[in-house]
Amino acid sequence: MNDFGSRRLIWTEVAMGQSSDRRKIERQLEQAKRLASGISDQTTYQRLRAFVEELSEGLRRRIAARRSRQEIKARAHELWEQHGRPAGRDLEFWLQAERELNGDETE
Repeated sequence: MNDFGSRRLIWTEVAMGQSSDRRKIERQLEQAKRLASGISDQTTYQRLRAFVEELSEGLRRRIAARRSRQEIKARAHELWEQHGRPAGRDLEFWLQAERELNGDETE
């Protein structure tokens, strides 16, 4: 397996872990919403709603970060292929893809 293939395997394992984290957060959100619906104490209700909002925001950030990583990964792969699939230059292509996608092409 070449260097790029090894990194792809690592990123796949990371993505699977993130998918698991996402499901865990989604389950926590549903559980918190169910609990909130049965609470009559206003202070407890407000605290629980704040917790739900915090979880929701964390999930949105994770999803956005995952999309960004997927876009970088795809662009880095394109660059790698365009340059003849050279071994040992994966970090170079990853960083170039990050710069391109973040609009920071100062080179």
